[in-house]
Amino acid sequence: MREDTTIPFRNPAFRDELSELVRAGAQRIIRQAVEAELAAFLEEHADHDAQGRRAVVRNGYLPSREVLTGVGSVEVRVPRTRDRSGSGRRFRSELLPPYLRKTRRVEAVIPWLYLKGISTNDFGEALTALFGESVGGLSQATVSRLKEGWEREYAAWRERDWGVEEFVYLWVDGIYMNVRSGERRCLLVVVGCDARGRKRFVALEPGFRESKESWKAVLLSLRERGVKAAKLAVGDGGLGFWSALAEVYPETRAQRCWVHKTANVLDKLPKSVQSEARPMLYEMWGADTRARAESALARFCATWEAKYPKAVDCLARDREELFAFYDFPASHWRSIRTTNPIESTFATIRLRTAKTRNCLSEKTALSLVHQLAMSAEKRWGRLGGVRHLAYVVTDVRFVDGVSEKETGREAAELRTAIHNI
Repeated sequence: MREDTTIPFRNPAFRDELSELVRAGAQRIIRQAVEAELAAFLEEHADHDAQGRRAVVRNGYLPSREVLTGVGSVEVRVPRTRDRSGSGRRFRSELLPPYLRKTRRVEAVIPWLYLKGISTNDFGEALTALFGESVGGLSQATVSRLKEGWEREYAAWRERDWGVEEFVYLWVDGIYMNVRSGERRCLLVVVGCDARGRKRFVALEPGFRESKESWKAVLLSLRERGVKAAKLAVGDGGLGFWSALAEVYPETRAQRCWVHKTANVLDKLPKSVQSEARPMLYEMWGADTRARAESALARFCATWEAKYPKAVDCLARDREELFAFYDFPASHWRSIRTTNPIESTFATIRLRTAKTRNCLSEKTALSLVHQLAMSAEKRWGRLGGVRHLAYVVTDVRFVDGVSEKETGREAAELRTAIHNI
């Protein structure tokens, strides 16, 4: 079928003009931002020299250069300054540092392409499709150097000292990667929430499946690097993590992920009754008090125990770990009942590593996953109910999500809000 060029957006010539318009707009915005940086710098250094002249003044521009952005290659010029006082003050743009040649968006997409199974030789074609014909300078040697840099970054990150941080909550999971040897290797992942509500990747370590020994090695390494015992750890019930946690951080309480537990229980029931059992499970972890949750659990056990004892046992044996969240702030329940705060990130990494078709060595795969994880981390929001984290850190007692620090009126309003969730 012939392409319809009567509609402007389907006309190739119009698309080229539109691309140039977008690129010109990006160039103008970058220029304005850099000029604003310069104005702030000149205002900060507004002193005068011995002759009464301004000490720091504009002095033309540095040579122009091309920066690869999401809309293609954009020409940029950074202003230059001169310090008449001789003290060496010089304007440096934070937006366009001297070494910048590619924006972070392009840097982030390269490991993504690798994990999609695209070889180094095909990068040029793939990046051209994504960013336009103006993309350049990404030869096989360039990508290889980038890959070496990622491996060094990952190695340095694995040795990071966490002594200055205090993690309140931990979420854990294991993901599997295909490596060149043909084996599926397990990546043990730990995400922490600090006392200011910020979520961080704390560990991305290779392990032998999800065994206790592998998790214990990870936790011991974290302890040596300054990670103190968190108040609560959230994860799937099938992990060797829990046995390792009890040995390394016995003070940390356990919370089983309700999404995983629901799936595990339903898997032990015939499909004909799953639609009836599912709301009963939701009623437990959606209850506003532990007493109501316990009542819902009792009803579930009474209903299904005779016919499906394995499903009931799967649920009842983790009773304490499933309801641990009631002893923490209600504003945190949405995050600490499940591993959902990190599950979407893990799902993305799982999808991408599944596409590699054994084309990566373990070392390369780990460094690329680290790049994706660090990119995802930058987009995470803070934990809701940040003000309650101080209570958790100082071991304030919570009952059904309400702290003993709340006044009578505040507690009543909070309980009403919880009931209406």
